[in-house]
Amino acid sequence: MIIFCFCIIGLSTTYAQDNERFQIIENEKIAFITRELNLSRKEAQDFFPIYNEYSKEMWSVKKAKTGNSPSRNNLRGGSRDVIAYDAKELEIKKNYREKFSKVIGASRSSQFFQVEQEFREYLIKSLNNRKNNN
Repeated sequence: MIIFCFCIIGLSTTYAQDNERFQIIENEKIAFITRELNLSRKEAQDFFPIYNEYSKEMWSVKKAKTGNSPSRNNLRGGSRDVIAYDAKELEIKKNYREKFSKVIGASRSSQFFQVEQEFREYLIKSLNNRKNNN
């Protein structure tokens, strides 16, 4: 019983640390996007709720694509057709580009996807630098 309790406490601590790291990264991403798209306070207030919806939809498709989701068989009759998942991601991006453009204009709406990619590259470099410095 004591070992079980230690396991639960260990898992809870790990989960809390992972959740904290995730929140730090999310905050960095929000600051990066705000800065790179030059969003005003009002634009950011209107943009990020839409962005959060977009992010949830994209994560859902990415999880299904990599097989980390019970709903992975929802596209293309149960197959893991990577092209079908890529098409779904493109469909989501097109849909949200339109939604974003109502808040930040067509130009910055299209630019958003490049900024998102730049943040991923920045994050990977940062993580690699930390890994190499340890």
